[in-house]
This record gives sequence, structure tokens and C-alpha cells, in this order.
Amino acid sequence: MKKFNFRVLLLLSSGHMVCDLYQGALPAVLPFLKDHLGLSYTMTGFIMIVANFASSILQPVFGMLSDKKEKGFLLPAGVLAAGVGYSLLSLPSSYAAMLALVAVSGIGIASYHPEGYKTAGFFTGDRPATGMSVFSVGGNLGLALGPVMAIWTISSFGFNALPLVVMPSLVFTAAIIALRKTVVPPARAVAAGRETGRRAAKGAYTSLVLTIAVVVMRSWIQVGIMAYIPFYFINELKGDPVYAAKLVSVFLFGGAIGTLAGAPVADKYGHRFLLRASMFVTAILFPLTFLLEGKLLLVLLFVMGAVLVATFSVTVVMAQHLLPENMGVASGLMTGFAIGVGGVGVTLLGVVADHFGVTAALKSIALLPVTGLALSLILRYPPERDAPG
Repeated sequence: MKKFNFRVLLLLSSGHMVCDLYQGALPAVLPFLKDHLGLSYTMTGFIMIVANFASSILQPVFGMLSDKKEKGFLLPAGVLAAGVGYSLLSLPSSYAAMLALVAVSGIGIASYHPEGYKTAGFFTGDRPATGMSVFSVGGNLGLALGPVMAIWTISSFGFNALPLVVMPSLVFTAAIIALRKTVVPPARAVAAGRETGRRAAKGAYTSLVLTIAVVVMRSWIQVGIMAYIPFYFINELKGDPVYAAKLVSVFLFGGAIGTLAGAPVADKYGHRFLLRASMFVTAILFPLTFLLEGKLLLVLLFVMGAVLVATFSVTVVMAQHLLPENMGVASGLMTGFAIGVGGVGVTLLGVVADHFGVTAALKSIALLPVTGLALSLILRYPPERDAPG
């Protein structure tokens, strides 16, 4: 029987944090890349499209590779590629070379996530959501700390000093190579998973599609709030940009706390229960964004971030339970494809903003948790893998 191994989960979570440091840091250097290479806004925006495709949409592909045979080398190789690709962005003098480095970093991020989630799954014991939350929170912290790392380095030493930020990836790569035997899944656990193998239950693929759809809604809500809260408070309300940035930071920090806090609830009351509760509460809280201000609004966004992102690790566990023989693909679909599609969906909010204004775009987000709730209510989750609820 699998045992809960906090030390291994913490090590894997550290790699997750380092990977997502570089993912979170990329938007922070876009203005510097634009000036460095004399790019247009369209060319600058295309950098994020390349990054999103490489780091998110490709994750199921690496999940398929991982499922065919154990590929532990993807853990150190992924983090190393993520760090090296990003840290060299200040060096190229051509747009194509810079995009190639963005792709290398993104591919490194894409390769680490499915293998990391799959490996973590072997060390969660009888608390799968809790164990997966330990792994997931590393990514939340990385995304939050990435911009800080990038801006501090550039402001202290200049844009040409960006190669210095490769250090976290080098340190983790050395650590996981040195501790390689520690993170190898127990052979008996792997064999048991293949033999007794919990094949996909009847209706599992329909349930998986619905779970992906709910995650797309969650991602759309999260990225939409991050993108349009600043526009709303700065451009529409003529508010303080520092306050607007603080709102986004508090929302993200709430998400990190929610990742850890939500998992024990899911393990106790059921994964599907938490998914439904998250969408229901988010649907109730979001309209208050337009009614509260000051410290009350900060508290609201913290709570909303925690409630919304509480299901992050839980949906990965759900997908792995629905596709027990393809855990890598399941992980890639949840953490890459679904989140990536949700992020692309924010483009539609831009269309709304262009035609009807920023306020209308932000208010339209209120439809998303309602849609997510409706999808979660018709979601069937295997009773033998789900707690009551």
C-alpha cells in the first residue's frame, strides 16, 4: 500500500516552484524584451502565445510519453530547460532566436508537470488530495515569486544580468539528481497500478470531459480577474495602480492558501463535493466585487482566490482516478490543456471590453462560475473513488 511521504512530495513541490518561477517571470520581462529588440505590441503578444502553447497545451503529449514508460529524467531535464531557456532571453539579437528560447523554457515546464504530478501520486498514500496539494502549492508560490525574482534582478543588475536567474534551476537539478533514488516510485506500487490497474470505469471519459470543462471555467475566472481587475480600477475608476496590483497579489496569495486548505476538505467530504462548493461560493462572492472597497475588497478577493483555487490539486486527483492507467495524460490534461484553454478564453473578454467596455467584460465573468456549477452538478464521479457528496 502506498504511504504518505511528505519529504518526497516537498522535493517534487520544490521543482514545481522552480519551474513556475520562470513561467511567472516571463510577463515581467516583456517590456524589456520589447525595448531590447524593438518589437511591436503584436510581436510582444505573440511571445506569450508561444509560451502558452509550449508550456501548457503540450503537457498531455509529455503525459503520453510518461505513461508509456517511467521517465524520471523529465524531472531534472524539465527544470533545467525551463531555467536555461528563460535566463538566456537577454542575449539574442534576433526575434526568432528569442522565441526559440521561450519555446525551450516552455517545453521544459510542460515536461516537468505531468511527470511530477504522476510521481507525486505514488507518494500521497490514503490522502491523495492533501498530498497533491503539497505538490501543487509549489507551483502557486513559483508563479507569485517569479515576477519578483525577475524585476529584482533587472533593477539591481540590469537586463543583461538575466542569466543570473538560472541558479534556482541548477540547484534543483543537482538536488534531484543526487536524490534520484528517493523519488523513484516504489516498484510494487507501479506494478500494482498496472496489474490490478483500476481500468477506466464506465462513463469515465464523459466525466473527464466534464471535469476538464469545469477546470476551463475555473482558469477563465482566475485569469480574467487577474487581467481585468487592474483595468477596472485604474482605467474605469481612476484608482491607485498600487492598490490595483495589491488586489491581484492578494487574490493570488489566497489561491496558494486555498490549494492547501481545500485538499483535506476534499479528502474528508469528497472531491466532487468540493468542486461543486467552490463554484457555488464563487458565484455568490463575485458580484460583491462591485459593491465593496478598501480593506473589505482585499478580504473578499483573498477569500475568493482561496475558494476558487481550492480545487486545483483535487481536479488533478479526479482525472488520475478517472484514467488510472494514463495518469500522466490525465495530469497533463488538467494542469496544461484545460488551464491553457481557460487562459485563451480570456481573449473573448477582450472582445467584450473592446465593444462594451472594461466594466462589462469584468461583470461577464459572473456567468462563468454559474456555468461551472451547472457542469459540476451533472458530473458523475466513480462512487468507489469518491467520498460522500
